Amino acid sequence: MSKKLNIFLALIVLFISACSSIPKNTSNSCSIFDERYLWYKYAKKTEKKWGTPINIQLAIIKMESDFDWLAKPARQKIFKIIPFKRPSSSFGYSQAVKGTWEQYKNETGNKFATRTRFKDSVDFIGWYTNKTETILKIPKKDAFRQYIAYHEGWGAYQNYKNNRKVIKLANKVKNQSDQYRLQLKKCKKKLNKNKYIIF
Repeated sequence: MSKKLNIFLALIVLFISACSSIPKNTSNSCSIFDERYLWYKYAKKTEKKWGTPINIQLAIIKMESDFDWLAKPARQKIFKIIPFKRPSSSFGYSQAVKGTWEQYKNETGNKFATRTRFKDSVDFIGWYTNKTETILKIPKKDAFRQYIAYHEGWGAYQNYKNNRKVIKLANKVKNQSDQYRLQLKKCKKKLNKNKYIIF
């Protein structure tokens, strides 16, 4: 393999890792968007398209994957030591399962969407929360109940009051969403002045 080809491949690897690495401070929306300005453009576009606030998009991703593009559920273990299969097909930023992701692609026409791309992940969350509002009459600004529907699914939502674990998670999402919203108030003007273009 030639020296030039080695350098080219190394640059590609560095570019991919730079684009896909986890932001340093995932608890601060301004810090996230300082590192990943195009993410702000994508989240803002989703807010305009679906009506889902940016802070709620981020709070769902924070809870689901903590912004790890390759996140998967931990493998189950046999006898607590032998790795077994994963409990679901959840994957990527949004932790969408295969079936729901396929439904999203079919309904939106976004055939080349991938769960490892932030742009597609926030659009998926916008689509999902929009359907939740239509099906369950839960406002898109209601982070607590929107997350329960996101975690449990539309069919199982009605039983959430018997699930202390999901209520605890939903409260965390609501609190994180509130924090993100307050943070964004401080840096939104700066972000909106940036002239980067979405490709």
